Amino acid sequence: MANSKNNNNGVSLKAKTALIGYSFILPNFLGFAIFILFPVIFTFILSFMSWDGFNAMKFIGLDNFAYIFTDRVFKAAFWKTLLFVVFTVVLTLVASLALAIALNTKIKGRDGFRAAIFFPYVASMVAIGAVWKQLFEKNFGPINQFLRSIGVSDPPGWFASSQWAIYGIIIVSIWKFMGYYMLIYLAGLQDIPAQLYEAATIDGANGWQKFRKITLPMLTPSTFFVFIMLTINSFKSFDLVYVLTQGGPGTSTTLLVNYIYNQSFKYWNYGAASASSIILFAMVLAVTIIQFRGEKKFTDYL
Repeated sequence: MANSKNNNNGVSLKAKTALIGYSFILPNFLGFAIFILFPVIFTFILSFMSWDGFNAMKFIGLDNFAYIFTDRVFKAAFWKTLLFVVFTVVLTLVASLALAIALNTKIKGRDGFRAAIFFPYVASMVAIGAVWKQLFEKNFGPINQFLRSIGVSDPPGWFASSQWAIYGIIIVSIWKFMGYYMLIYLAGLQDIPAQLYEAATIDGANGWQKFRKITLPMLTPSTFFVFIMLTINSFKSFDLVYVLTQGGPGTSTTLLVNYIYNQSFKYWNYGAASASSIILFAMVLAVTIIQFRGEKKFTDYL
């Protein structure tokens, strides 16, 4: 009888403990459910509907996907997004790592350089857009004036050119975000034991060998995090494009997120916008899975 009472008390105590734990996570879960989970589920449902936000929804099956895959603007946005992601991720990663290595040494004014490079990350996007549009101005901008001074007779039109605008956005994106990822690499570099480099020096290793055999392998967790975050943020980059070009000239810098925005708030075609969001989600998911699987192979290669 006593054992049964103890068991009952034990079950009751376990239940109370679980209830207390759930009460702590409930506010966060409710926020997640209201602002993320339910909208995501609704997006999946809406991708099979025709809806303008005012009239009743109408089920149309896969017509939204058929529409976007035959839309010239969507196909151009798809390839522009891939171009933007590849260049931005690779170049930002390389620039961040190079800056972290350079500013991990004992140089005069090191803290000032770190602060200056990190500052664009916290600066106002509107201010950044205004400044860079002036820097890249076709006729009188300082960048094109410099190019003319070194012999480039016909410098790019940058944001005024449908050919060069996307590359101007890539440059600004790298400049803005490399400071943040530099700090992540700096933290990783400072966790590497100095004894490893000392032992490598004694064994006669040169700078490249130390970098290849010590620095890169020890920075694998940092590189993996930077790679994942850069990829996700590049796929969903909207504000930078909107401030600099608003997707123009024409649709030359319209990325998938800009296309989704236009379908939603310019054309009131929420079904097509939701279908485009599903495609973007699938792209990010596929790239993320590939990165997770490739991390181990990359570590083994190093």
